Amino acid sequence: MQFEGIYTPIITPHSADGAIDKEGFAEVAEFLISSGVHCIVVGGSTGEYYAQTNEERIELMNFAREVINQRTLLMVGTGATRTEEAVMLAKAAKQAGADFLLVNSPPYAVPTDLENAMHALQIDQAVNLPIMLYNYPGRTGTQMGEEYLERVGRSKNFCGIKESSGDINRVHLLARDYPNIGLCCGMDDQALEFFAWGARCWVCAGSNFLPKEHNALYEACVLEGDYTKGRRLMLALMPLMRVLEQGGKFVQSVKYGCELTGLRAGPPRLPLQALTPEEKSELEQVINTLQAEISEILAGN
Repeated sequence: MQFEGIYTPIITPHSADGAIDKEGFAEVAEFLISSGVHCIVVGGSTGEYYAQTNEERIELMNFAREVINQRTLLMVGTGATRTEEAVMLAKAAKQAGADFLLVNSPPYAVPTDLENAMHALQIDQAVNLPIMLYNYPGRTGTQMGEEYLERVGRSKNFCGIKESSGDINRVHLLARDYPNIGLCCGMDDQALEFFAWGARCWVCAGSNFLPKEHNALYEACVLEGDYTKGRRLMLALMPLMRVLEQGGKFVQSVKYGCELTGLRAGPPRLPLQALTPEEKSELEQVINTLQAEISEILAGN
């Protein structure tokens, strides 16, 4: 199979005391479904999985399936340092009705390529579901190197890789040497380059609050092959991507973007802190400007 479309790593809304706000989660999910995203990803970095208990993660994946039903696809993250824990979460995801899994390197452990591959293969063998790999060495401390890709690539279930290293040479490597592992954009400010190199899937946190604008870039490049239009859309989106990727407050910015859209997001869990009033004002200005610019482009101006 091939991952295609806009995959939204959904936020986890919280109440003021830090508890998961299920009603808020359902509101965000409904907004995404009505906006036409192709898959909702639960248990990713944007969803703050690292700040949740396993019980909360399992409860949320089941609630997500209940809310989504079969109206769009569901991917569930299995991120954990211990392989046994990741396997347990993968089994829970399959039982909850997940369509796919998102598998990253175990954070902090810094395994070798062989050890990391064995971690992923144990998850694969336990559940036999399509898997999107998630290479984010900036967070995990571990790169999914060539020995890793060779080993996991022998299983048909490893259908794609969300490449979030920020290294454009990795995009070239994956497109050239590992066509069996579909390339998925995981670094927003490189989306245009990913699409030019054959990516047909974009896992983008900004689509939590600007799904139509992100989908417009995807459609221009992937479906229409119109890179002139794509460059104009990318230029309009770049200030937002700069805030998200380089501002140092990724989750907080995505959550505030949702609030500006009228969705309930609430604060991030500690140790993260909410945006300052100045940061909120800057983000709001960036969003307002890009929405106006993209509306003009889509109107044919």
